[in-house]
Amino acid sequence: MAVVIRMRRTGRRNRPCYRINVADSRSPRDGAFLETLGQYDPISKDAEKQVTLDVERAKHWLSVGALPSDTVHSIFKTQGIYEGQNKAKPRSRKGRSTVTKTRTRRIAVKADRATRKEGRRNERADAAKAAKAAAATEGGE
Repeated sequence: MAVVIRMRRTGRRNRPCYRINVADSRSPRDGAFLETLGQYDPISKDAEKQVTLDVERAKHWLSVGALPSDTVHSIFKTQGIYEGQNKAKPRSRKGRSTVTKTRTRRIAVKADRATRKEGRRNERADAAKAAKAAAATEGGE
């Protein structure tokens, strides 16, 4: 069973309030849940009352393998639940800067396209200058 930590909407219309629940991933958003970890009130003016959370239980569920939703993850970060945990190492992606035959060909095609585009631009500018000069000589006669 995949366990997730997500928010369940409560409160009235235009006045949302959320409970932070641990649930089976197959259950609906406002459906069955395993445990309530706390509450999130985004409308509350007092920053301390916006989030009430059982930090120990949240750490327990994360250690067991529960996956938080994106919003719950950001709430956990602001509440300091991830302190002391090692961040994931950035993966080494060897060969990302290697110039291969395909990459060389693509660079050449791109440069050729830019050259042709600049040539067309110059032709249009020259034609506009010639038309302007012709209009000036016609108007001057």
